[in-house]
Amino acid sequence: MGAGRFGVPAGAGDWMIAVGVAAASLVTGLSGRDSATEPGLPGYALLVAGGLALAARRRAPVPVLAVTGLCAVGYQAAGSDVPAVAYLFAVYAAVRAGHRAVAVAASVTMLAALPLAALASGLHDTGEAFAQARGALELAWLIAAGAAGEALRQAERRAEEAERSREEAARHRADEERLHIARELHDSLTHQISIIKVQAEVAVHVARRRGEHVPEALLAIQEAGREATRELHATLQALRDDGTAPPRGLDHLPELVERARAIGLEATLTIEGRRHDVPAAVGRTVYRIVQESLTNAARHASAATASVRIGYRPGTLDVRIDDDGGAATGTAPVPGAGLLGMRERVAALGGRLRAGPRGGGGFTVHAELPVEQTP
Repeated sequence: MGAGRFGVPAGAGDWMIAVGVAAASLVTGLSGRDSATEPGLPGYALLVAGGLALAARRRAPVPVLAVTGLCAVGYQAAGSDVPAVAYLFAVYAAVRAGHRAVAVAASVTMLAALPLAALASGLHDTGEAFAQARGALELAWLIAAGAAGEALRQAERRAEEAERSREEAARHRADEERLHIARELHDSLTHQISIIKVQAEVAVHVARRRGEHVPEALLAIQEAGREATRELHATLQALRDDGTAPPRGLDHLPELVERARAIGLEATLTIEGRRHDVPAAVGRTVYRIVQESLTNAARHASAATASVRIGYRPGTLDVRIDDDGGAATGTAPVPGAGLLGMRERVAALGGRLRAGPRGGGGFTVHAELPVEQTP
């Protein structure tokens, strides 16, 4: 339950106003009663009911508008000459909630019904001039209540827009700063790693031309430099993704397979089961898993073929990538950055991932991602 301006819960504040209006209306009705037009118990009950109905004006402004209006007409017809204060509160609440047309229609009806109810009860039979003055006063109060509700509604809307604009501006500044840091790191690290990589490649090339043995450490440095450069480019590309580019997902898997074929990997894509929509986060994760798996198969495992299978199961999306690379059964996979990234993405979605050598040679990446299938 929200708190009001002075720390009072909104519900308690509504009840305080409702009880206050009901009490004031009842006191006014009792003090101004006339034996000729005694409203009796029904009239006083309607006075109290109209005020207490205001306790629900935030949750149900239109029903409260109708209830307070009927109560006002009822106690006027019963002979109680009390201003329709509760109805004015209801008009204010309805307009503030955005129901302007309903409030105007109800108020026009009230302006016609209240004088008739008063005349029917014997109140205000002193002439046409008095009736006109009373109608003008009621109209003025209704306009004031509606104007107050509309003014507050517009003020709240402008405050919400201002808050939303501030949040968007802060998010934009954070994105710009993140991209700036990423570019600085990328430029600095890429420059240093490129020097290391070039020096290692030159040393390997010179050693091979001379027929000398190339140290394993030098080959490791060469490979690490290539991998670090690739990871830096991939990281910067991810940070540059500001949401304006279309997200990569299941529809882009054929492109991945075609690119794998272009670099010499005989890759195939198979879709099993009845296709249905999946959350965007699941689609992006599947895309990254397939992308990383095909890249590893082509560049690191020296695979010649790879198969990608996407299976639509009830409540689950099954992803499996098999290759015929150099991984041998019984050897543990090295937990590189790509494999760790796969596990983190799948775990974040509540799924399971298995990656390792398969029987007969090669490597398998198998992920099961939970999805909520829409009918």
